[in-house]
Amino acid sequence: MSLKKALFIDRDGTIIVEPQPSEQVDSFEKFEFVPGAISALKSIAGLDYELVLATNQDGLGTQSFPYEDFIGPQDLMLRTLAGEGVVFDDILIDRSFPADNLPTRKPGTGMFGKYLSGEYDLAASYVIGDRATDAQLAANLGCRAILLDEKNTWAEIAEVLRRGERRATVNRNTKETQITVTVDLDGGIESRISTGLNFFDHMLDQIAHHSGVGLQIEAKGDLQVDEHHTMEDVAIALGEALKQALGSKRGIGRYGFALPMDECEAMVLLDLGGRIDFGWEVPFTREYVGDTPTEMFRHFYKSLCEALQCNLHIRARGENNHHLAEGVFKAFARALRQAVACNPFDYEIPTSKGLL
Repeated sequence: MSLKKALFIDRDGTIIVEPQPSEQVDSFEKFEFVPGAISALKSIAGLDYELVLATNQDGLGTQSFPYEDFIGPQDLMLRTLAGEGVVFDDILIDRSFPADNLPTRKPGTGMFGKYLSGEYDLAASYVIGDRATDAQLAANLGCRAILLDEKNTWAEIAEVLRRGERRATVNRNTKETQITVTVDLDGGIESRISTGLNFFDHMLDQIAHHSGVGLQIEAKGDLQVDEHHTMEDVAIALGEALKQALGSKRGIGRYGFALPMDECEAMVLLDLGGRIDFGWEVPFTREYVGDTPTEMFRHFYKSLCEALQCNLHIRARGENNHHLAEGVFKAFARALRQAVACNPFDYEIPTSKGLL
Protein backbone atom coordinates (compact mmCIF):
# COMPACT_ATOMS: atom_id res chain seq x y z
CA MET A 1 0.00 0.00 0.00
CA SER A 2 1.46 3.37 -1.05
CA LEU A 3 1.88 6.13 1.50
CA LYS A 4 -0.35 9.21 1.40
CA LYS A 5 0.95 12.67 0.53
CA ALA A 6 -0.22 15.98 1.98
CA LEU A 7 -0.10 19.68 1.27
CA PHE A 8 -0.04 21.66 4.52
CA ILE A 9 -1.31 25.09 3.48
CA ASP A 10 -1.13 28.24 5.58
CA ARG A 11 -4.15 30.55 5.59
CA ASP A 12 -3.43 34.23 6.37
CA GLY A 13 -0.98 35.71 3.89
CA THR A 14 -1.16 32.59 1.73
CA ILE A 15 -4.81 31.95 0.83
CA ILE A 16 -6.33 35.17 2.11
CA VAL A 17 -4.63 38.51 2.57
CA GLU A 18 -3.28 39.14 6.07
CA PRO A 19 -4.44 42.63 7.10
CA GLN A 20 -2.00 44.98 8.76
CA PRO A 21 -1.31 45.84 11.48
CA SER A 22 -3.84 43.58 13.23
CA GLU A 23 -2.89 40.38 11.30
CA GLN A 24 -6.42 39.15 12.04
CA VAL A 25 -9.22 38.59 9.52
CA ASP A 26 -11.99 39.38 11.99
CA SER A 27 -14.55 41.01 9.68
CA PHE A 28 -15.87 40.65 6.15
CA GLU A 29 -14.40 44.08 5.33
CA LYS A 30 -10.93 42.62 5.85
CA PHE A 31 -11.59 39.50 3.79
CA GLU A 32 -9.73 39.23 0.48
CA PHE A 33 -8.18 36.32 -1.41
CA VAL A 34 -4.51 36.43 -2.31
CA PRO A 35 -4.29 36.90 -6.13
CA GLY A 36 -4.21 33.58 -7.97
CA ALA A 37 -4.99 31.50 -4.89
CA ILE A 38 -8.39 30.21 -6.03
CA SER A 39 -7.35 29.06 -9.50
CA ALA A 40 -4.11 27.54 -8.21
CA LEU A 41 -5.84 25.67 -5.41
CA LYS A 42 -8.36 24.38 -7.93
CA SER A 43 -5.46 23.03 -9.98
CA ILE A 44 -3.76 21.53 -6.94
CA ALA A 45 -6.98 19.88 -5.77
CA GLY A 46 -6.79 17.62 -8.82
CA LEU A 47 -3.42 16.21 -7.78
CA ASP A 48 -2.69 13.23 -5.58
CA TYR A 49 -2.38 15.09 -2.26
CA GLU A 50 -4.57 15.49 0.79
CA LEU A 51 -5.20 19.18 1.45
CA VAL A 52 -4.62 20.31 5.03
CA LEU A 53 -5.32 23.87 6.17
CA ALA A 54 -2.91 24.70 9.00
CA THR A 55 -3.06 28.10 10.66
CA ASN A 56 -2.13 30.00 13.81
CA GLN A 57 -4.95 32.25 15.02
CA ASP A 58 -3.60 34.24 17.95
CA GLY A 59 -5.95 34.10 20.93
CA LEU A 60 -8.91 32.75 18.99
CA GLY A 61 -11.88 32.41 21.31
CA THR A 62 -10.60 35.02 23.75
CA GLN A 63 -11.76 38.60 24.20
CA SER A 64 -8.98 39.79 21.89
CA PHE A 65 -10.28 37.64 19.02
CA PRO A 66 -13.85 36.40 19.58
CA TYR A 67 -14.73 33.21 17.73
CA GLU A 68 -17.82 34.92 16.27
CA ASP A 69 -15.54 37.42 14.45
CA PHE A 70 -13.44 34.61 13.02
CA ILE A 71 -16.01 32.11 11.81
CA GLY A 72 -17.84 34.33 9.29
CA PRO A 73 -14.79 35.05 7.07
CA GLN A 74 -13.55 31.49 7.62
CA ASP A 75 -16.81 29.98 6.38
CA LEU A 76 -16.89 32.39 3.43
CA MET A 77 -13.39 31.26 2.41
CA LEU A 78 -14.29 27.57 2.72
CA ARG A 79 -17.57 27.96 0.80
CA THR A 80 -15.91 29.92 -2.00
CA LEU A 81 -13.17 27.33 -2.40
CA ALA A 82 -15.63 24.44 -2.20
CA GLY A 83 -17.54 26.02 -5.08
CA GLU A 84 -14.36 25.59 -7.15
CA GLY A 85 -13.87 21.97 -6.07
CA VAL A 86 -11.34 22.75 -3.33
CA VAL A 87 -12.24 20.95 -0.09
CA PHE A 88 -9.77 20.52 2.76
CA ASP A 89 -9.35 17.01 4.11
CA ASP A 90 -8.34 18.43 7.47
CA ILE A 91 -8.33 21.83 9.19
CA LEU A 92 -5.78 22.49 11.95
CA ILE A 93 -6.07 25.69 13.99
CA ASP A 94 -3.83 26.66 16.88
CA ARG A 95 -5.49 29.27 19.12
CA SER A 96 -2.57 30.11 21.40
CA PHE A 97 -0.61 33.34 21.69
CA PRO A 98 3.07 33.40 20.63
CA ALA A 99 4.10 34.03 24.25
CA ASP A 100 2.43 30.77 25.30
CA ASN A 101 5.15 28.87 23.40
CA LEU A 102 2.94 25.82 23.00
CA PRO A 103 4.11 22.84 20.90
CA THR A 104 0.89 23.06 18.87
CA ARG A 105 1.79 26.46 17.49
CA LYS A 106 3.48 26.46 14.11
CA PRO A 107 6.35 25.84 13.45
CA GLY A 108 5.88 23.31 16.22
CA THR A 109 4.41 19.98 15.15
CA GLY A 110 2.00 19.41 18.03
CA MET A 111 -1.05 19.76 15.74
CA PHE A 112 0.33 17.30 13.21
CA GLY A 113 0.46 14.04 15.15
CA LYS A 114 -1.81 12.25 12.67
CA TYR A 115 0.69 12.95 9.90
CA LEU A 116 3.66 11.67 11.88
CA SER A 117 2.20 8.17 12.31
CA GLY A 118 4.02 6.63 9.35
CA GLU A 119 0.97 6.64 7.04
CA TYR A 120 2.23 9.69 5.13
CA ASP A 121 5.18 10.15 2.81
CA LEU A 122 6.32 13.40 4.36
CA ALA A 123 9.40 13.61 2.14
CA ALA A 124 7.01 13.86 -0.83
CA SER A 125 4.68 16.30 0.95
CA TYR A 126 4.86 20.10 1.08
CA VAL A 127 4.21 23.04 3.37
CA ILE A 128 2.93 26.06 1.42
CA GLY A 129 3.12 29.39 3.21
CA ASP A 130 4.46 32.92 3.19
CA ARG A 131 6.78 33.08 6.21
CA ALA A 132 10.08 31.69 7.39
CA THR A 133 8.13 29.84 10.09
CA ASP A 134 6.38 27.87 7.34
CA ALA A 135 9.76 26.79 6.00
CA GLN A 136 10.75 25.82 9.54
CA LEU A 137 7.53 23.81 9.93
CA ALA A 138 8.42 21.93 6.75
CA ALA A 139 11.87 21.14 8.15
CA ASN A 140 10.36 20.00 11.45
CA LEU A 141 7.90 17.70 9.65
CA GLY A 142 10.46 16.41 7.16
CA CYS A 143 8.57 18.00 4.24
CA ARG A 144 9.56 20.29 1.45
CA ALA A 145 8.56 23.96 1.59
CA ILE A 146 7.24 26.35 -1.05
CA LEU A 147 7.02 29.97 0.07
CA LEU A 148 4.74 32.46 -1.64
CA ASP A 149 6.43 35.75 -2.54
CA GLU A 150 6.62 38.28 -5.37
CA LYS A 151 8.63 35.93 -7.60
CA ASN A 152 7.06 32.65 -6.50
CA THR A 153 3.39 33.29 -7.24
CA TRP A 154 0.48 30.89 -6.81
CA ALA A 155 0.69 30.10 -10.53
CA GLU A 156 4.34 29.04 -10.15
CA ILE A 157 3.51 27.01 -7.03
CA ALA A 158 0.75 25.11 -8.84
CA GLU A 159 3.09 24.42 -11.76
CA VAL A 160 5.82 23.09 -9.45
CA LEU A 161 3.35 20.69 -7.86
CA ARG A 162 1.82 19.65 -11.18
CA ARG A 163 5.23 18.98 -12.71
CA GLY A 164 6.30 17.06 -9.63
CA GLU A 165 3.44 14.61 -10.07
CA ARG A 166 4.22 14.19 -13.75
CA ARG A 167 7.85 13.15 -13.29
CA ALA A 168 9.19 9.73 -12.31
CA THR A 169 12.43 7.78 -12.13
CA VAL A 170 12.67 3.99 -12.38
CA ASN A 171 15.77 1.93 -11.68
CA ARG A 172 15.81 -1.59 -13.10
CA ASN A 173 18.78 -3.75 -12.16
CA THR A 174 18.99 -7.39 -13.22
CA LYS A 175 21.80 -9.87 -13.81
CA GLU A 176 21.82 -8.74 -17.45
CA THR A 177 21.13 -4.99 -17.25
CA GLN A 178 21.46 -1.87 -15.11
CA ILE A 179 18.98 0.76 -16.27
CA THR A 180 17.80 4.14 -15.01
CA VAL A 181 14.94 5.93 -16.77
CA THR A 182 13.62 9.37 -15.81
CA VAL A 183 10.63 10.91 -17.58
CA ASP A 184 9.06 14.35 -17.27
CA LEU A 185 5.76 14.45 -19.12
CA ASP A 186 5.98 18.23 -19.47
CA GLY A 187 9.51 18.30 -20.87
CA GLY A 188 11.04 19.85 -17.75
CA ILE A 189 14.35 17.96 -18.04
CA GLU A 190 16.98 17.84 -20.77
CA SER A 191 16.84 14.55 -22.64
CA ARG A 192 19.90 12.27 -22.53
CA ILE A 193 19.92 8.73 -23.91
CA SER A 194 22.64 6.09 -23.84
CA THR A 195 21.93 2.37 -24.28
CA GLY A 196 25.07 1.16 -26.08
CA LEU A 197 23.04 0.69 -29.30
CA ASN A 198 23.46 3.69 -31.57
CA PHE A 199 20.41 3.21 -33.78
CA PHE A 200 18.23 2.38 -30.76
CA ASP A 201 19.43 5.61 -29.12
CA HIS A 202 18.47 7.45 -32.31
CA MET A 203 14.97 5.94 -32.18
CA LEU A 204 14.50 6.71 -28.48
CA ASP A 205 15.58 10.27 -29.19
CA GLN A 206 12.68 10.49 -31.64
CA ILE A 207 10.32 9.68 -28.76
CA ALA A 208 11.80 12.46 -26.64
CA HIS A 209 11.91 15.01 -29.45
CA HIS A 210 8.48 14.45 -30.96
CA SER A 211 6.51 13.68 -27.79
CA GLY A 212 7.72 16.69 -25.81
CA VAL A 213 8.44 14.31 -22.92
CA GLY A 214 11.75 14.87 -21.15
CA LEU A 215 13.53 11.52 -21.32
CA GLN A 216 16.75 10.41 -19.66
CA ILE A 217 17.87 6.81 -20.19
CA GLU A 218 21.12 5.29 -18.99
CA ALA A 219 21.39 1.59 -19.83
CA LYS A 220 24.23 -0.87 -19.48
CA GLY A 221 23.44 -4.38 -20.69
CA ASP A 222 25.05 -7.62 -21.79
CA LEU A 223 25.45 -6.57 -25.41
CA GLN A 224 28.28 -9.10 -25.71
CA VAL A 225 25.49 -11.72 -25.58
CA ASP A 226 22.97 -9.88 -27.78
CA GLU A 227 20.64 -6.88 -27.82
CA HIS A 228 17.57 -8.59 -26.37
CA HIS A 229 17.94 -7.92 -22.64
CA THR A 230 18.93 -4.28 -23.09
CA MET A 231 16.04 -3.37 -25.37
CA GLU A 232 13.50 -5.37 -23.36
CA ASP A 233 14.50 -3.90 -20.01
CA VAL A 234 14.66 -0.35 -21.36
CA ALA A 235 11.08 -0.84 -22.60
CA ILE A 236 9.92 -2.15 -19.22
CA ALA A 237 11.60 0.67 -17.27
CA LEU A 238 10.27 3.30 -19.70
CA GLY A 239 6.73 1.92 -19.46
CA GLU A 240 6.87 1.85 -15.66
CA ALA A 241 8.24 5.41 -15.50
CA LEU A 242 5.52 6.72 -17.83
CA LYS A 243 2.86 4.95 -15.77
CA GLN A 244 4.17 6.42 -12.52
CA ALA A 245 4.47 9.92 -13.99
CA LEU A 246 0.85 9.80 -15.18
CA GLY A 247 -0.27 9.48 -11.56
CA SER A 248 -4.02 9.79 -11.22
CA LYS A 249 -4.35 10.55 -14.98
CA ARG A 250 -6.63 13.48 -14.22
CA GLY A 251 -7.01 15.86 -17.14
CA ILE A 252 -4.93 13.86 -19.65
CA GLY A 253 -5.87 13.39 -23.30
CA ARG A 254 -5.71 9.58 -22.88
CA TYR A 255 -5.77 8.78 -26.64
CA GLY A 256 -3.37 9.47 -29.51
CA PHE A 257 -2.41 8.50 -33.09
CA ALA A 258 -0.55 8.67 -36.58
CA LEU A 259 1.84 10.22 -39.20
CA PRO A 260 3.59 9.78 -42.58
CA MET A 261 7.38 9.35 -42.92
CA ASP A 262 8.61 9.97 -46.49
CA GLU A 263 7.52 6.93 -48.54
CA CYS A 264 6.36 5.21 -45.34
CA GLU A 265 3.23 5.66 -43.35
CA ALA A 266 2.88 4.72 -39.71
CA MET A 267 -0.18 4.58 -37.52
CA VAL A 268 -0.05 4.23 -33.76
CA LEU A 269 -3.26 3.91 -31.79
CA LEU A 270 -2.74 4.49 -28.07
CA ASP A 271 -5.13 4.34 -25.13
CA LEU A 272 -3.80 4.95 -21.61
CA GLY A 273 -6.91 3.35 -20.15
CA GLY A 274 -5.14 0.82 -17.93
CA ARG A 275 -5.95 -2.31 -19.92
CA ILE A 276 -3.38 -4.16 -22.03
CA ASP A 277 -3.80 -5.03 -25.70
CA PHE A 278 -1.02 -5.04 -28.27
CA GLY A 279 -1.13 -5.17 -32.06
CA TRP A 280 1.81 -5.06 -34.50
CA GLU A 281 1.86 -5.01 -38.30
CA VAL A 282 5.25 -3.72 -39.43
CA PRO A 283 6.92 -5.76 -42.24
CA PHE A 284 10.67 -5.18 -41.94
CA THR A 285 12.73 -6.73 -44.75
CA ARG A 286 16.19 -6.36 -43.20
CA GLU A 287 17.58 -8.19 -40.18
CA TYR A 288 19.36 -5.07 -38.82
CA VAL A 289 19.15 -1.31 -39.19
CA GLY A 290 22.53 -0.02 -38.06
CA ASP A 291 23.47 -2.00 -34.96
CA THR A 292 19.89 -2.79 -33.92
CA PRO A 293 17.95 -5.94 -34.86
CA THR A 294 14.61 -5.10 -36.45
CA GLU A 295 12.89 -8.11 -34.81
CA MET A 296 13.44 -6.43 -31.42
CA PHE A 297 11.27 -3.42 -32.25
CA ARG A 298 8.13 -5.52 -31.88
CA HIS A 299 9.37 -6.91 -28.57
CA PHE A 300 10.34 -3.43 -27.38
CA TYR A 301 6.84 -2.05 -27.95
CA LYS A 302 5.12 -5.14 -26.57
CA SER A 303 7.18 -4.91 -23.36
CA LEU A 304 6.52 -1.17 -23.11
CA CYS A 305 2.78 -1.74 -23.65
CA GLU A 306 2.62 -4.27 -20.83
CA ALA A 307 4.60 -2.11 -18.40
CA LEU A 308 2.60 1.02 -19.24
CA GLN A 309 -0.68 -0.94 -19.11
CA CYS A 310 -2.15 0.51 -22.27
CA ASN A 311 -3.76 -0.45 -25.56
CA LEU A 312 -1.09 -0.05 -28.24
CA HIS A 313 -1.76 -0.92 -31.89
CA ILE A 314 1.01 -0.21 -34.41
CA ARG A 315 0.81 -0.53 -38.19
CA ALA A 316 3.30 0.73 -40.77
CA ARG A 317 4.35 0.10 -44.34
CA GLY A 318 7.16 1.34 -46.56
CA GLU A 319 10.26 0.41 -48.53
CA ASN A 320 13.15 1.84 -46.54
CA ASN A 321 13.65 -0.01 -43.24
CA HIS A 322 15.33 2.98 -41.58
CA HIS A 323 12.32 5.13 -42.45
CA LEU A 324 9.96 2.35 -41.39
CA ALA A 325 11.47 2.17 -37.90
CA GLU A 326 11.72 5.93 -37.60
CA GLY A 327 8.14 6.38 -38.73
CA VAL A 328 6.95 3.98 -36.01
CA PHE A 329 8.93 5.75 -33.28
CA LYS A 330 7.82 9.20 -34.42
CA ALA A 331 4.19 8.11 -34.67
CA PHE A 332 4.39 6.60 -31.18
CA ALA A 333 5.93 9.84 -29.91
CA ARG A 334 3.12 11.92 -31.40
CA ALA A 335 0.51 9.54 -30.03
CA LEU A 336 2.16 9.78 -26.61
CA ARG A 337 2.23 13.57 -26.86
CA GLN A 338 -1.54 13.67 -27.38
CA ALA A 339 -2.30 11.06 -24.78
CA VAL A 340 -0.27 12.54 -21.88
CA ALA A 341 -1.16 16.17 -22.65
CA CYS A 342 -2.74 17.63 -19.54
CA ASN A 343 -5.16 20.51 -19.25
CA PRO A 344 -4.28 22.12 -15.87
CA PHE A 345 -7.87 23.25 -15.45
CA ASP A 346 -9.42 19.87 -16.22
CA TYR A 347 -9.51 17.62 -13.17
CA GLU A 348 -11.66 14.85 -14.52
CA ILE A 349 -10.39 11.34 -15.06
CA PRO A 350 -11.02 10.70 -18.78
CA THR A 351 -13.40 7.77 -18.41
CA SER A 352 -17.05 7.25 -17.64
CA LYS A 353 -15.99 4.56 -15.13
CA GLY A 354 -14.42 7.07 -12.76
CA LEU A 355 -11.11 5.16 -12.60
CA LEU A 356 -8.29 4.37 -15.04
